[in-house]
Amino acid sequence: MGGAALTALAGCGGGTPTKFRNYQGPPVTGVIVFKSRRVMYLMSGNRALREFRFELGGDPIGHKLMEGDGKTPEGTYTINRRNPNSQYHLSIGISYPNEQDVARAAALGLSPGGDIFIHGQPASLKPGAYLAGSWTAGCIAVTNSEMEEIYAMVRDGTPIHIYP
Repeated sequence: MGGAALTALAGCGGGTPTKFRNYQGPPVTGVIVFKSRRVMYLMSGNRALREFRFELGGDPIGHKLMEGDGKTPEGTYTINRRNPNSQYHLSIGISYPNEQDVARAAALGLSPGGDIFIHGQPASLKPGAYLAGSWTAGCIAVTNSEMEEIYAMVRDGTPIHIYP
């Protein structure tokens, strides 16, 4: 990671690493996602700091239109929230739906849905297990270890560009 430091923080008194890591490196200024290639980059300016492979929903082709369609939205959004107690290890929220998404769905009499996240694996899986394939409801899923890195590196307000 080019001189950046990413370390696990020890729990109180136990010395056991937790899922919360400390990142001291170049700031992540953007997240770029290519759905068709299933690759995500954490960027600092024009430089990729990290690259991750990921899983998507059951119907990943095309822009998310409505709740329950299994699609991941396409376009520019921001990271707008984080959940340290996620059912999927850790998660950071994507600001879907935006005004255009709401208007598009409303014109069709539909709900645009929401709660789109970048997250880890289901808490119900054994530690270290990885659920492969198209299993999310439209979210972007990575390994738990990768999610710990992403959670530490990406700040709320960071733009995310999601391409087909």
